[in-house]
Amino acid sequence: MAKSLFFALLTKAANRLKMMLCGCLRPCDRVKTARDSIWQFVGYFMKIAVIGASAGIGREVTRLALERGHEVTTLSRRVVPLPDHPRLKRVQGNATEAGPVASAITGAEAILVTLGVKSPLATKLFSSSARVLLQVLQESSSTPTLIILTGFGAGDSWSYNSLPMRIFFTLLLRAVYADKTEQERVIAAGYSRWEIVRPGRLTNGPLTGRYQVLTELTKGMQIDSISRADVAHFMVTEAEHPTCLGKYPALTY
Repeated sequence: MAKSLFFALLTKAANRLKMMLCGCLRPCDRVKTARDSIWQFVGYFMKIAVIGASAGIGREVTRLALERGHEVTTLSRRVVPLPDHPRLKRVQGNATEAGPVASAITGAEAILVTLGVKSPLATKLFSSSARVLLQVLQESSSTPTLIILTGFGAGDSWSYNSLPMRIFFTLLLRAVYADKTEQERVIAAGYSRWEIVRPGRLTNGPLTGRYQVLTELTKGMQIDSISRADVAHFMVTEAEHPTCLGKYPALTY
């Protein structure tokens, strides 16, 4: 009992120190080893729902959350291509339908939304799924942490992109990012416990656990690339101990 309390206090102190050093107020490095090892050693495990888990960041989030000992329920239209696991539950369905969403998030302490589209054509997936999610949450008595993946270029971050990136978005991704912007607006206006994650250009690089977390938009800021694995690392870490509630952390190396 005393040992468990000691390590719980140690975790709290480590998290407080992290917030004092970076506090989601300025650039900071996330170092994988110490933080993650403390979490696993203390042994507090969560129920996490992942909406959009069949590929990319969602799949990485699911894999990492399971590695850390959490119970994970996924929602995706396709079967999540991961091996069967005693702590993994799969719900197959659409994120814009209340039934599958309710099945996936029941009992969750954190909900990580990692939806993506392959086509640059106009879509309402992001905003529609956000509205359905809030509707389901309003009908329940729980207030889990929402961690929503969008991208740097959504919302008010648009004008802070470099000129080449603004041209790229305008020509190819304008419709997609318009709906991501609406997704952000819906979540921020309709829920109290959220983080909206805006990574830079995504790569298939390895998990490093070291990246910058920027929560202030500043003139001349440089948002470059980051691996999907490191975005997943940030999202799972924030699910465990949220430090950027009500903020829009941008992720980059």
